[in-house]
Amino acid sequence: MNSSGKRPGDSAVTMTELVLPNDANPLGNILGGKVMHLMDIAGAIAASRHCNRPVVTVYVDGISFQEPIRVGEVVVLEATVTWTGNTSMEVMIKVYGEDLTSGTRRHTNTAYFTFVALDDEGKPTRVPPLIVESDEEIRQFKEATIRREERLKRRARAKLG
Repeated sequence: MNSSGKRPGDSAVTMTELVLPNDANPLGNILGGKVMHLMDIAGAIAASRHCNRPVVTVYVDGISFQEPIRVGEVVVLEATVTWTGNTSMEVMIKVYGEDLTSGTRRHTNTAYFTFVALDDEGKPTRVPPLIVESDEEIRQFKEATIRREERLKRRARAKLG
């Protein structure tokens, strides 16, 4: 573990993939499951870069698909660590559809994934703290803290019910 911490940009990921016909539904739009798969990969890479350890996905906040991405377009994913705890990290993943013929890019969805770092025995292990400096990084960190508190409340309610 790097006890001195890391900045969000140190582990940021940009991933691109061309949407092919076998990635699409009958309407010619990328399958939602394919987008979620790509989001999980981009998020896991960002989390692993942050802690230099293997990670597992433990939680995904709601994913809403605002716009389709069509066959022949490019899916662009941007993943950034927004919060760290003792062993877990939240990663914000933004997804864009890019039309290669016009060069236009549109935001299609954003989701937050939580990952836990694992040691050599597959047990949770500590992660470096996140160094937030800009106003935007501080805002994202605070919002991530609120999302974490809400997840913990939901988990506690689920155990009671």
